[in-house]
Amino acid sequence: MTSETGQTLSSAPTAGQLLWTPDSVRVERAQITKFLRWLERERRLIFTDYEDLWRWSVAEGDCFWRAIWDYFGIFGDAPAEVVSGTDILRARWFLGARVNYAEHLLRHESVATSEEVALVYCSEVRPVATMTWSELGGQVRRLATRLRQIGVQPGDRVVSYMPNIPETAVAMLATVAIGAVWSSAAPEFGSKMVLERFGQLEPKVAFFADGYQFNGRVFDRRAEIVTIANGLSSLTTLIWLPYVGLERDVAIVPRVVEFADLLKGPEIAAAEFKYKRVPSDHPLWILFSSGTTGLPKAIAHGHAGMVAEHLKAMALHCDLGPGRRMFFYSTTGWMMWNAVMASLIVGAAAILYDGSPFHGGADALWRIADETGATVFGASPTLIQTMKKENVRPALTFDLRALDTIILGGAPSTPETFGWIYENVRQDLWVTSQTGGTELCSSLLAGTPALPVHAGELQVRALGIDVQVWNENGEEIFDDVGELIVAKPFPSAPLFFWGDAGDVRYHDSYFTTYSGIWRHGDLAKFNSRGGAYLYGRSDATLNRFGVRIGSAELYRVLEQIPEIADALVVCCEMPRGEFYMPLFVALGAGRQLDEDLKSRIVVRLRTDASPRHVPDEIHQAPAIPYTLTGKRMEVPVRKLIMGVPPERAASTDAMGNPASLNWFVEFATRGRATRDTD
Repeated sequence: MTSETGQTLSSAPTAGQLLWTPDSVRVERAQITKFLRWLERERRLIFTDYEDLWRWSVAEGDCFWRAIWDYFGIFGDAPAEVVSGTDILRARWFLGARVNYAEHLLRHESVATSEEVALVYCSEVRPVATMTWSELGGQVRRLATRLRQIGVQPGDRVVSYMPNIPETAVAMLATVAIGAVWSSAAPEFGSKMVLERFGQLEPKVAFFADGYQFNGRVFDRRAEIVTIANGLSSLTTLIWLPYVGLERDVAIVPRVVEFADLLKGPEIAAAEFKYKRVPSDHPLWILFSSGTTGLPKAIAHGHAGMVAEHLKAMALHCDLGPGRRMFFYSTTGWMMWNAVMASLIVGAAAILYDGSPFHGGADALWRIADETGATVFGASPTLIQTMKKENVRPALTFDLRALDTIILGGAPSTPETFGWIYENVRQDLWVTSQTGGTELCSSLLAGTPALPVHAGELQVRALGIDVQVWNENGEEIFDDVGELIVAKPFPSAPLFFWGDAGDVRYHDSYFTTYSGIWRHGDLAKFNSRGGAYLYGRSDATLNRFGVRIGSAELYRVLEQIPEIADALVVCCEMPRGEFYMPLFVALGAGRQLDEDLKSRIVVRLRTDASPRHVPDEIHQAPAIPYTLTGKRMEVPVRKLIMGVPPERAASTDAMGNPASLNWFVEFATRGRATRDTD
């Protein structure tokens, strides 16, 4: 294939190889170009290149975020102060401001035409359909009004156990519109996993769908709903959606209301509805991110911080605006669902799909992108790898003329992934790999359509966020791999963890390696032109099919299996962008890991956690290695499997049982030998 520069490319380009250069038309229409011209006209600021703009945005953070506020016309009470404090954990943003996130997502309704689309949606049980801005706004206003009538107050928690469908979007927007706090779990999560999340929040109202369909199979969730609802003593109302047509179960404690009944009644004009504008430190939603110990972290974000961050990210780093359509494959249990919904904040349409990414064939997502008229297509590199193995050729099968952007997220992208896209989708595409996380519900390393694309490279550091790479001594480094950190406060940082008295867990999650500095837990490298490469996790968090999950969730399930005395799980980023997640179990005396036990382990993980928690392989180990302080040695074992020499992977002096590591060294050596002969 040939790039726009006339350069002939192979399907497996080398890291950093130039793949695409934007033409003058693309640069001219880019949202970031319009922002730069506004800065010059309104602020008398001129920047020589993106790196110059980024340096200003972090050095003069007050000025940059005030410019974002003014440029995008954020409405509500303006902040008296942009940021208070220099400590990331303690800093408070936009003090004095009173805004509502849902109001900003729906404000395009007032200027949209009667036929302009806000949501495009489909699933394995529903064909492609659309919802206009006026239809979406009308449903949100009616549902929000009914939520108020049943007693939902600002600050009350409202939770959802529903698929990626428009009803879930309406429920979220209605909840947020009245100042209540939203939280969502994907319906594939088991009841135990959901209760570990929602049980921390004491929700007043819950939205439940009776089930969902995945890869042609209907999954009945009524038993899980009964367990979840009866396990949440704070629930006063359960809102029921018969999504797959199952009869409602009556063995539920709180009163049950049909979703459709809440939407009945006369239209409520936009001028008659009052959004609840809340202080900047009022929680917007609770997202969950699991670590290696304890319950999932209940991460609270604020309205004002997310409004400012999502306006910046969706426009300047995703190049979204009116007339464009954003499709990123996700479930409602991942922060990318929130990010797709955020496309509304700049007037773009959000594309929602519920189902298997391979239903009807490995090219299913491209078929959906074609049928929905997506201009932006997003997926994890893991999904792209599967498509590559299945010899998917979208350019030969679908009319993707509307598509001009590919966003890769959730895992490191290899040069081969970039090469496959340019060879098999289209050459004239902006392919951007971006990374961030649940903790900020946005990106740290991002992109811009006004700059060239290099194979495997994340183009830029996100504006307004002081992202750096540090070595173990806390020194900034370039052209070498180190820890990805954030050195200054940023507005989308968590307000707090729900129920975390004194911010103890919040502090321990990000600030113990470098005092006062956010350590993100990713390994990265910056090059001289400002681009970055991502090398996976530096901690023991698992990256499963592009979604981060915590090993603690697996261990809590495995503890219920009597034969298992101990366990250790890791997820490794392997060559060619593949992932490998083995589970190691130590069994009780006289026990052996037979096929029956393996099957029971898989069933329990799939049922009590989710399908993502099922490992690729299960192996019996004589013992699980621990540090002297009693922590499982997940990171050293992961390093061994990825080829790090034993003497560099672990210090036996810091181990409580040094001999236990020998078996894992032998396991890693056997695995490398097998791969070398493949």
